[in-house]
Amino acid sequence: MIPDRSGNVAGWPFDALVVILLRQFRRLLAEHDAALTDAEMQAIGDAAAARALDHPRIPAINEALRAIIDESAAVLARWNLTFAASLAATIDEMPGWESTADFLTIANEKTNAEIRISAGSALLLALGDRYGAGYLIQAVEHDLRALGELDVDATIARRALHHASAVDPVDDAGLTAVRRHFDM
Repeated sequence: MIPDRSGNVAGWPFDALVVILLRQFRRLLAEHDAALTDAEMQAIGDAAAARALDHPRIPAINEALRAIIDESAAVLARWNLTFAASLAATIDEMPGWESTADFLTIANEKTNAEIRISAGSALLLALGDRYGAGYLIQAVEHDLRALGELDVDATIARRALHHASAVDPVDDAGLTAVRRHFDM
């Protein structure tokens, strides 16, 4: 039986989700002068779950996440893609590949950029910064329209949006309410 990864993510306590995202970004955060210890990650996860975002490391983390998101959007822009357009584009539609190695390189770059934008925006929102909320709405909207269900990244996006807005964007009405909450 194939595990239901999206279902697992949906069931994690919010502090655990934040810690997992911080671990996912550990190396990139360190490269942006926002290195964290395991204890700091847990304290930040606890603070995010409690909506008590006064941890002294959060501003540096948020600044680093904004830079990571912008760098990833620039990767997609090289192919004249926005985040939403990238989610909708299949790898075989991507320009610039002639060999299998080229194809795999482009696929990896595209996928990494999408994940960094989505997961980075979710972590950023969990830490009180709305900068990437629009990307999260796009991720949820794409999966609902294209797949009829949410993959792991869109499930994380949904959880962050719900945590920040108290609105669950599981359908058009929820997405509309979330957009309203974030003035989008």
